[in-house]
Amino acid sequence: MQDETGLLSGLTVIDMSQFLSGPYCSLRLLDLGARVIKIERPDGGDLSRRLYLSDTEVAGDSTLFHAINRGKESLGIDLKNPDDLAFLRKLILKADVLIQNFRPGVIERLGLDYEAVKAINPAIVYASISGYGEEGPWVGRPGQDLLAQARSGVMWLNGDEQQGPVPFGLAIADMLAGANACQGILAGLVRRGISGKGTHIQTSLLEGLVDFQFEVLTTHLNDGGRKPRRSDFRSAHAYLSAPYGVYPTKDGYLAIAMMPIGRLQDLLEIEALAPYRDDSKAWFTERDTIKQIIAERIAGETVEHWLSILEPADIWCSKVLQWPELMASDGFRVLDMLQTVTREDDVSIGTTRCPVRVDGRRPKNGRAAPRVGEHTAAIRAEFAS
Repeated sequence: MQDETGLLSGLTVIDMSQFLSGPYCSLRLLDLGARVIKIERPDGGDLSRRLYLSDTEVAGDSTLFHAINRGKESLGIDLKNPDDLAFLRKLILKADVLIQNFRPGVIERLGLDYEAVKAINPAIVYASISGYGEEGPWVGRPGQDLLAQARSGVMWLNGDEQQGPVPFGLAIADMLAGANACQGILAGLVRRGISGKGTHIQTSLLEGLVDFQFEVLTTHLNDGGRKPRRSDFRSAHAYLSAPYGVYPTKDGYLAIAMMPIGRLQDLLEIEALAPYRDDSKAWFTERDTIKQIIAERIAGETVEHWLSILEPADIWCSKVLQWPELMASDGFRVLDMLQTVTREDDVSIGTTRCPVRVDGRRPKNGRAAPRVGEHTAAIRAEFAS
């Protein structure tokens, strides 16, 4: 199942993680050519097999599980069984990377923390993903995406000022932590190639969300510690002035990014913007009023009407697409980001592909996610000695 042409071909990754953050990390390594052996409980496997994003399931597993675990091998291991643990240690001896996202303290009780694994395989690159780090008062709290968003401050950047905190509609903490872990692992593999030494990569959901906010947090830290204040009207960024936002038209929505108000006044023929034309400070302090004036004008025509005026003038704007429109567009189709993955038991899943291209080509792996323990016998035979 390993892509022998991939950049990471020849590397074996042991993925002991569950849910989204760790599996997202190992999926990217797989897309780049690594072999990923997913460790699962024989009596049910990864808990995300039952974490339904809707009422849709495929072959008894959630679409989330299929999306995040395509192409991997499943090894059934009972971590409370001494014989299974002994075999896992044999596997560790021959692996290149290990990923785990147990709550702090659990992996130590299993005897598979970094120091223990390093004693088995000093060259291994070991990645730990937690909710909030390995020390401090939040260590024992559930490292779950919504809860990490709640603690990070990121919810106060979404929505309009009067809405209260607004969470992202995606598990951004998990995906950011997984991406950060992947970057650390790749750097660790480079170091190992130079020095032969392994390393321990550590990150968390909270660290990923703090880094995600570096732009606005840096502003906060250097302007007297003022809290972000979102627009009351059609907010799109707590720190950017009008016209930045999304506006309803006769037949859809139009996004307009940064541009001088005077230029917008001329193009849209809005006389009411004249008092703000050259007052760039007011573009922020009076942004709600300005955006209401713009919205009133834009509502009177279609998206295509405004695009026909704004795009030739090189104004940063776009129609707001829903998924069917996106997928029907030439701009999306040319990227070739969708695929159908299959399995021998007639399972067929439509899903996404790797967002990274290597030498102009997008890595391919057409196999669906594994059944629980599907590869146990083959992996045991391969690594028994």
